[in-house]
Amino acid sequence: MSKKTWGGAVALAAASAVMLAGCAGNGDTGDSGGSELTILIGSSGPAETEAVQAAADAWAADNDATVKVIAADDLNQQLSQGFAGDDAPDLFYMGWDQFANYATNGYLDTYAQDLSNADQFYPSLVDTFTFDGSFVCAPKDFSTLGLIVNTDIWAAAGLTDADIPTDWDSLEAVATKLTSGSTVGLSFGLEYARLGVFMNQAGGTLVNDDGTEATADSPENLAGLEYVQKLHDAGVLKFPSEIDAGWGGEALGAGKAAMVIEGPWIKGIAADYPDTKWAAYELPEGPGGKSTFTFSNCWGIPANSDTRDAAVSLVEYLTSDDQQLAFADAFGVIPSTESGAASYAEKYPDYASFVASNDYAVSPVNFAGSAAVVGDFNAQLEGMTSGSVDLQGVLTSFQDELQAALDEANG
Repeated sequence: MSKKTWGGAVALAAASAVMLAGCAGNGDTGDSGGSELTILIGSSGPAETEAVQAAADAWAADNDATVKVIAADDLNQQLSQGFAGDDAPDLFYMGWDQFANYATNGYLDTYAQDLSNADQFYPSLVDTFTFDGSFVCAPKDFSTLGLIVNTDIWAAAGLTDADIPTDWDSLEAVATKLTSGSTVGLSFGLEYARLGVFMNQAGGTLVNDDGTEATADSPENLAGLEYVQKLHDAGVLKFPSEIDAGWGGEALGAGKAAMVIEGPWIKGIAADYPDTKWAAYELPEGPGGKSTFTFSNCWGIPANSDTRDAAVSLVEYLTSDDQQLAFADAFGVIPSTESGAASYAEKYPDYASFVASNDYAVSPVNFAGSAAVVGDFNAQLEGMTSGSVDLQGVLTSFQDELQAALDEANG
């Protein structure tokens, strides 16, 4: 996911009109010997690209194979073009927000349930990449949202560890105390991928348990949005665009916000703000309980791939605890297995809260067709900056659009 926003999911474009007849590869079947594989990734930078290539090379050396890693300029666009042109990569990053679109159209091989480590992944991640009751593709890592505090501003305000907010009341209290001069107490993106956690913490959901009915228009979801609006109207919360920041990390690093809601990618602010000190905590609990979002990619394999067996073998290697921890060392991701994440939290205690919160984290809504509806919802949320938005009206509209999309997705 993007460090700044999860953004709008890119449509499958022409791919939805093209029947998948084949995919990249040299026609090999059976074992991995002689296979030539291509991996398409959405890379955060050279460190990630080099780490994935090194891991692929290590697997290839043991399997008489060759692997080429391609860092996409636009992963969603290049992936959809590959499927549309009958030239899909043998293995690729598949985002949580695109998964349902590809699974619904039958473009993904359902291999994950047969992996030797299938029972070691976090249940929440398995749920994210399950379609029609089958665990489709193996999650490669994960991120959760947490409360990130600028520790210098925190200390200057006379706050200590005893003041770390644990519920909505204490979050409001510390945000108020931290708001001073050009620094606002709290900031986060004005979008469902951030405000949605408050809706969840109030006890709200967007879809019922069996995935047949939209539940967006509920008193709980309204309470979550009204709490956010209350903080904003009091001046203790400002969205990044209101404080001349591109995203929460920039607001934190520049001292424009004392607290932000972001994920472990917050470490990236060190490049631009090397002197900013921060600490991460679990999000405060709401009246409906604890909740946060989890974001992930899985390792996708095209359906009917000639190189399917080799790709599955490579995925087993890439998702082993040892290799996931090597990726964590190289570019900071959190392993998707419970045992790997536990080792990560022990090795990197500054990120332990992100791991702990995955025990109760949920994935944002992501059924086929939901991305466009969420985009409309985000656009309507922009009215929160003026304080004049009809939040009940926004949820009513969201409910209607979400139900229509859900009905279409369910056939």
